[in-house]
Amino acid sequence: MPTRTVFFVSDGTGITAETFGNAILAQFEMKPRHVRLPFTDTVDKAHQAVRQISHTAEVEGKKPIVFTTLVSKEVLNVIQQGCEGMLLDMFGTFVRPLELELGLKSNHRIGRFSDVSQSKAYHDRIDAINFSLAHDDGQSNRDLEQSDIILVGVSRSGKTPTSLYLSMQYGLKASNYPLIPEDFERRQLPPALVPHRKKIFGLSIQPERLSEIRNERRPNSRYASIENCRMEVSEAEAMMRRAGIRWLSTTTKSIEEIATTILQELQPERLEY
Repeated sequence: MPTRTVFFVSDGTGITAETFGNAILAQFEMKPRHVRLPFTDTVDKAHQAVRQISHTAEVEGKKPIVFTTLVSKEVLNVIQQGCEGMLLDMFGTFVRPLELELGLKSNHRIGRFSDVSQSKAYHDRIDAINFSLAHDDGQSNRDLEQSDIILVGVSRSGKTPTSLYLSMQYGLKASNYPLIPEDFERRQLPPALVPHRKKIFGLSIQPERLSEIRNERRPNSRYASIENCRMEVSEAEAMMRRAGIRWLSTTTKSIEEIATTILQELQPERLEY
């Protein structure tokens, strides 16, 4: 399997460069070494980046792959002129052609998180994260009506990471609520959730995988036994069917895939991009 060093160079956090770069690299059977160079926002830092990239090329005998999202032309020129790697300038590839097509000049803003003190969207996102943390794993029934999304499912089916991803990535207030044996005995949703049925989405998981995950937390417990996991998953799925709740299995899906499916199904009104 070929190996290669990949640099992500940005004058901001580098999240855009790394997300885009990883999406492209995922198309190839390789395990590259990642080197992140965020906040490369001066000519001096650009020269440092060039030296690091050039040293890697010399040591490995292969051109590093370099993904950049650099707004400053001065900084970008240093990288372009001195870089001994394969340079993929994302802003140059996409922003400048869009400027020509739209007849507009881009704002050349560094990073999606700049000027956060003036950004209502950013503060709304922080509020959503705090809300999701406060309403994790059924900790609180208060203000459930403020939830944009309510996730239900058995313990360790992926509710918490999905809730946090939805709040961090999309600014959505996501609550999550565990389905427990007492709910299965009643054969109905927890009473606190019933008024909010339209906001509910269910997560399930294969019992075998659930048992593996639970055994990492509580080895050799009844909670983690395959028999108990089969029972809980079966009862939870039956409950969601009876209640008319849309659901999916998280067994082989990434958090991004789960979140995308939820957004397509529920289409919450307040959705940030």
